[in-house]
Amino acid sequence: MTQLEMPTSQTDHGKREINTRLLDLVQSLGLLGVILIGGLMLSFASPVFFSRINIENLLFASTIIAVVAMGQAFVILVAGIDLAVGAVLALSSVLCVVLATKAGLPVGLAALLALLIGTLIGTVNGLAVTVLRLPALIATLAMMSVVRGAAYLISDGRNIAPVPGIYVDIQGTRVFGVPLVILLTIMLGVVAHLVLTRTRFGREIYATGGNPVAARLAGIRTNRVIVIAYMISGFAAALGGLMITARLEAGAATAGFGYELTVISAVVIGGVSLFGGEGKIPGVLLGVILLGLVQNAVNLLNVPPNYDYVVSGIVIAAAATLDVYRRRLLEAGLRRRTMLIRREKAETRDAGQGGAKRPD
Repeated sequence: MTQLEMPTSQTDHGKREINTRLLDLVQSLGLLGVILIGGLMLSFASPVFFSRINIENLLFASTIIAVVAMGQAFVILVAGIDLAVGAVLALSSVLCVVLATKAGLPVGLAALLALLIGTLIGTVNGLAVTVLRLPALIATLAMMSVVRGAAYLISDGRNIAPVPGIYVDIQGTRVFGVPLVILLTIMLGVVAHLVLTRTRFGREIYATGGNPVAARLAGIRTNRVIVIAYMISGFAAALGGLMITARLEAGAATAGFGYELTVISAVVIGGVSLFGGEGKIPGVLLGVILLGLVQNAVNLLNVPPNYDYVVSGIVIAAAATLDVYRRRLLEAGLRRRTMLIRREKAETRDAGQGGAKRPD
């Protein structure tokens, strides 16, 4: 390699790194900008948008999706997918009421059992993917059908009401004027973010999703990491079931229909790569808010509900396209960097051999 070629290669590589960083910045700040611009436009179209009631309703309606989406994010970060979250949410909703009102268990114990069963379902999903080597799509799709059927069998296809009073109380509780449910969702988001960014398990999640072979060679028990990710998803879905029970004031086997697609959409829009190994919880929460904003706009502007799906689809496609383009730049940059390192090593080796022969 000549002296003129090296700066050119380094310059090209530098440009690629700058482009990648710009894309990362766009993906992290772009959602916030879209939300702010969308909110500003809606404020002109509907004077009630920036009212406290409407903003509170928007955030309130997003809490359940946000909780389930955070669990889904762990699974997608390890390059998996969980289609059973909506069904687990419904089963949890039914169980926490049936166990308390018909089986006579204490309300807290009934809720704990619903959470444990959701976690157990996540564990089975993880084992099916890691031990049985079933594709995540097939394993969780089958589980979705089984769990939804179980929810219908337990409830006889009916909403179970009334619910224990504590659910109604939690739903209506406010702290400093802010609904407790919103504060709890924010706290869960902080905990999930810290787990992914400040713990060894979080690093193992990213490593497993980014390159499972390299992760195993580095001593990471990737199967265990994947199973735990599915367990977290199952727990989060079951927690969403408790939350929707409080909101509906009934245990409903029909709850959570279509949530799996909404949740996956929020995670992808939030910047979590479907290829695994990339993404942050704050981005997921912004993705949830953006979807909530679309739904809120549909309601405020009296737009036919079907347009909600059209707009959401366009946003999802844009987010996925950005993710693919950014990944291509990253891969191209890595390949170019590897080639440069190999060339430098080859030249150093050749120079060393030539230097050794000069005294002769």
